Amino acid sequence: MASILRTSAPRAIRTTLLSSRRTPALPILQTRLQSHDTRNPPRGNPPIANRPPPDAPREEAGALRNNSKSGSYLGTTKRLPEFNLNDKVVLVTGAARGLGLVQAEALLEAGATVYALDRMPEPSADFYRVQKRAAEELGTTLHYRQIDVRDVPGLNEVVKSISDSQGKLDGLIAAAGIQQETPALEYTAKDANLMFEVNVTGVFMTAQAVAKEMIRWKRGGSIAMIASMSGAVANKGLICPAYNASKAAVMQLARNFASEWGHYGIRVNTISPGYIKTAMVEALFEQYPERKRDWPTQNMLGKLSVPQQYRGAAVFLISDASSFMTAADLRIDGGHSAW
Repeated sequence: MASILRTSAPRAIRTTLLSSRRTPALPILQTRLQSHDTRNPPRGNPPIANRPPPDAPREEAGALRNNSKSGSYLGTTKRLPEFNLNDKVVLVTGAARGLGLVQAEALLEAGATVYALDRMPEPSADFYRVQKRAAEELGTTLHYRQIDVRDVPGLNEVVKSISDSQGKLDGLIAAAGIQQETPALEYTAKDANLMFEVNVTGVFMTAQAVAKEMIRWKRGGSIAMIASMSGAVANKGLICPAYNASKAAVMQLARNFASEWGHYGIRVNTISPGYIKTAMVEALFEQYPERKRDWPTQNMLGKLSVPQQYRGAAVFLISDASSFMTAADLRIDGGHSAW
């Protein structure tokens, strides 16, 4: 279950990453899309095409001689260089906060230039911490673009403008989504359509826009879409029929995209998280204390996950470390759905 889970009373929809409000017409939208970077231009370094992984630090030689310090400088020419993303441009939707932002920071640490896309007019306070760290510590850049993935013309415009400005597009993590907890007998068509419009069509159109740019530049690329363990199981005690169906659809979309785009060198996979302990889930536990007690017992590790435990999955799927992996689902649920 992705970290966007929020619920209170039945039928109460929670759009944590995407607004239900329609976006303005394109001329206004194009101006607004650039407002964040115009007012607060991110500092950092642009990517350089075909830049190789960095050499291992000089300290490594001394560390290896006497074993006094760790010598495992990952992502350098000597240590797993296939994990290095120093010349990659990657988009992450739903990255103004939460799981999407955590994954964006991991990509930045691996060297990527990252564009965060989200419906929020301004990203969270933590976003600025990550943006500052990217510029001052990591030697790369974190950008922000405001967009609702249901606005397909605006979405296409944003993706193309990023691609044009960078001269390439290498990766996508589609993490935007919404959640609603309502019994199937009480669901309205309006609520169901909104769920599928955001979680399925929004993911579809985002992947399509990115794939078109990857094909245009003839460089291939990697797309990772956030599904959920709930795409494979019906969660005991959590009534989310439309959400679960939407995540199953994301997994099937990935298989079909992979089969269509593989000959372009584009890989498409999904990440299926289990229950994630976030501030929103903690608030949920106040309303349903039995879930705080029961959920950890429903997996083989006896605990809930945290967003940071999905960092490695993001880097792995976007990087060349997974270069022979496509049409696959990386399920990270503590064994919940294997029981």
